[in-house]
Amino acid sequence: MSNPDKIQVDLVKLDSGVRLLRLTDKLSGMALEYTLDAHQSVARQTNRLRRVFEALLAQAQLIPA
Repeated sequence: MSNPDKIQVDLVKLDSGVRLLRLTDKLSGMALEYTLDAHQSVARQTNRLRRVFEALLAQAQLIPA
């Protein structure tokens, strides 16, 4: 599984007011972006997306190059 310290988390606010959460794995360069729901806490959405991203990274490591 990927080292959680190697995942960079960015919160991006677009001109339209929409907020994006971007997670990037520093080793592989793989990234995942998610449009945040204004009615849910950012922390809860970040934790959920981090778990999904870590699972995706783990699955990608199982696929031979």
